[in-house]
Amino acid sequence: MALVSFYVLEGPERGTLFADLPTPLTIGREEDNAIRLNDERISRFHAKLQDDAGQVILTDLESTNGTRVNGRPVQLRVLRPGDQILLGRSLLLFGKPSEILERGWQDAGFAGDEQTIRRQPGGSDASPEPASDLPPGFENTPLFAEGAPPLPRGLRALHAAQLADLLAHLHDEITQILVASEEAGNDAGEGEREAMLVPWPR
Repeated sequence: MALVSFYVLEGPERGTLFADLPTPLTIGREEDNAIRLNDERISRFHAKLQDDAGQVILTDLESTNGTRVNGRPVQLRVLRPGDQILLGRSLLLFGKPSEILERGWQDAGFAGDEQTIRRQPGGSDASPEPASDLPPGFENTPLFAEGAPPLPRGLRALHAAQLADLLAHLHDEITQILVASEEAGNDAGEGEREAMLVPWPR
């Protein structure tokens, strides 16, 4: 059983620290959730967290407005300290204060004011201005700011083969997209190709 902590950066509960909650737990609007957020854009039972082999897994529970981690929509995700989870209009920072500080956040006491937690300027994963449809202060950090996630260990032979097949399929699809974009770009005159466009369905 893992213990998890969240700090609410934006939303009705802004400034609240949910500390050392045991997993599994759910997040949502209903009182039965371990983390209850009074946000009309959050589903009654929006997301679930569980521990598996020491890793904290976030699962979106088919919520109406979805779940984003570091700006990207996710259905299932292994959380890492410093990840930002957006549910409705509520933005939560995952991790204990000590873990968050290690990821480049400054701390003024977790008191709940606007300057309590913020990204240090000039960090390696400094982010652009937030998009207009996201809450103020939302930082669209890279989904995997520290590089590629590690490959899973201890998989059964079938699961390892299925993972290898999936990666091979994705590799093939990306190759086809690159080939299509090269072909589209070659139609332009020499020296005119500054960008290559690929149709969104492709």
